[in-house]
Amino acid sequence: MSIVSRKLCVAPMMDWTDRHCRYFHRLLSPDAVLYSEMITTDAVIFGDRGRLLDFSSQEHPVALQLGGCDPSKLAQAAKIGEALGYDEINFNVGCPSDRVREGRFGACLMAEPEHVKECVGAMCEAVSVPVSVKCRIGIDERDGCEDFNHFIETVAQAPCRVFIVHARKAWLNGLSPKQNREVPPLDYQRVYRLKRARPDLEIIINGGIATLEACERHLRFSDGVMLGRAAYQTPYILAMAQQRLIRPDVALPVREDVLRELVPYVAAHVSRGGRVNNITRHILGLYRGIRGGRAFRRYLSENAVGSSAGVEVLEEAIAIVERYGELEAALVS
Repeated sequence: MSIVSRKLCVAPMMDWTDRHCRYFHRLLSPDAVLYSEMITTDAVIFGDRGRLLDFSSQEHPVALQLGGCDPSKLAQAAKIGEALGYDEINFNVGCPSDRVREGRFGACLMAEPEHVKECVGAMCEAVSVPVSVKCRIGIDERDGCEDFNHFIETVAQAPCRVFIVHARKAWLNGLSPKQNREVPPLDYQRVYRLKRARPDLEIIINGGIATLEACERHLRFSDGVMLGRAAYQTPYILAMAQQRLIRPDVALPVREDVLRELVPYVAAHVSRGGRVNNITRHILGLYRGIRGGRAFRRYLSENAVGSSAGVEVLEEAIAIVERYGELEAALVS
């Protein structure tokens, strides 16, 4: 399946955007481009591919994000990802964690644009699906406009046509990954200027985007928006963004209907020996701010964690929020 549009994307997030999370997100947004957690090239090449790389056919369009620094291994891993059916290969040049930096990949590679160009070029030669780069606007003292522009201009020669830009610099020393998502100030204008200077490139903006109004504003100056924690913590925003940005003629899905679509998936996972909580941990925010949402989260948190929990736990959680809805309707009438 080819990627028609990256107008709406869900960011790759470690320990969050696994295949179960992506399946749930797909029920909320049929068109958003979904991204895997970052997977290192060695894990792809030598690891348990079934556990790491399996995904449902319903997740399309879905991209595989790779971490690494060896062009030949990146090319090999990209080829494996394409063979397994991923619609895009994304190269992580934005993660600032110590562990990632010690392996010479992630955000530290922004200091080596020529090497990133070589890595991306190797992947582009190895696969026919798009290869994209996810980066920051700078790192440490290499955070000026000239540094950022030089990085993009160099890597674009790979050739790379798609850049997903987290509109914050990263401090590789002194800040944790969490702090690097919050402390460095956002500079959306830097990304807007890139798009104006390079209209031939597809520029997706990422970082701190949490409302539909922000999505619409950013789309005036970029080709797409990538939602991160907002999509995970308040997942119904994906359904609203799908309607507002992509298919305004299609009604919003009812939350309970989305969960009923999820029931067979949960049942199949449990029948294969999986745990209900592997999936339900991703849906806890579906009713955030909605009457009954706290009871929904509490019930799943308390009852979905055991090895004996079955799909009936999700069915009861649905019933709980439906009872709250009936109560609210009765009060209104």
